[in-house]
Amino acid sequence: MRTFARPPVTTLCELCGEPLDNVHPHLVEPEQHALRCCCRACALLFGNQQNARYKRVPERGTWLGGFHLSDEQWDALAIPIGIAFFYRDSAAQRVIAMYPGAAGAMQSSLDLNAWDRLVVDNPILDTLEPDVEALLVNRVEGAREYYRVPIDQCYALTGVIRVRWRGLSGGVDAWRAIHACFAALKAGERLPEGVPNA
Repeated sequence: MRTFARPPVTTLCELCGEPLDNVHPHLVEPEQHALRCCCRACALLFGNQQNARYKRVPERGTWLGGFHLSDEQWDALAIPIGIAFFYRDSAAQRVIAMYPGAAGAMQSSLDLNAWDRLVVDNPILDTLEPDVEALLVNRVEGAREYYRVPIDQCYALTGVIRVRWRGLSGGVDAWRAIHACFAALKAGERLPEGVPNA
């Protein structure tokens, strides 16, 4: 039986090796396009330096109840599915559009003119912190929900979808989990920890 017994996997700080709690901070390394799990000490030490290698990811998101995005504006963004997130990539110096799927997060070609028009209607988009905050959009099954979220929450959602998706349509379990994730975000909760780079 010992052959089949495996010790529990412990997540370690990627900077100092300290064991981490289930809920822990993250740092973004913009040049590498990488999200790093870290302890609170490393988050404070490395995430608050000007022009540093790392940026600290905020821990709280907000549901944007007054956000304006018409069906025509959504179509102009050319996102192939009803869930997407958008963030400003400081290394690329442009807005990046991503959508989650069974294979992970996929990059979409974003029409910057369409994005610029969206910013005019929603000035809050100009206040998103580059690399670490995103606009998360949910337009599946008639939903019209918009969230300002830490970038790690976008990848947590992507991880949930990647792990649970079955077949072409995803399956009941996947969609139940997706709806639960958006309900949690709307209530101001954080999504379960998973593999950040899912």
